[in-house]
Amino acid sequence: MTLHSIISLLLVFSIYGYSNTMHQQGTSECIETKIEEFQAAPVANPPIEIYQYFYNGKFVYLVSAPCCDMYTTLYDENCNIICYPSAGITGEGDGRCNDFSETRSDESLIWKDDRKN
Repeated sequence: MTLHSIISLLLVFSIYGYSNTMHQQGTSECIETKIEEFQAAPVANPPIEIYQYFYNGKFVYLVSAPCCDMYTTLYDENCNIICYPSAGITGEGDGRCNDFSETRSDESLIWKDDRKN
C-alpha cells in the first residue's frame, strides 16, 4: 500500500468515522453502541447529547431527550436504565432519582450529535 493510499484511508476514516463524536477515553462499550445507533438514525430535534457523571459511587450516562416533554434517560455502565431524572409532562422525571441533580458530580460531555437537520 502506498503512502498516498494510507493517507487517503486515514482521511476518509477521520471524516466519516468520527465526524460527530467527542468520545471520552474509557466510555462504556454499550454507550459507544448507543452512539452508533443515534448516528444511524435521523437527527433528533434537539440533537442528542450524552453526558457522563459520577453518581451513587459509579459512573453513569445521561442521554438527552430526542424531543419535547420526553424523558432524559440515566444509564449505568451496562446501559441498564437507572431512572428518568428529568422532563416528561411535569418536568420532574419519573421520581426514582430525585437527588440526581443535587448529588451528581464530574460532568463530562461524551458525545453531541452535531449533524444538521
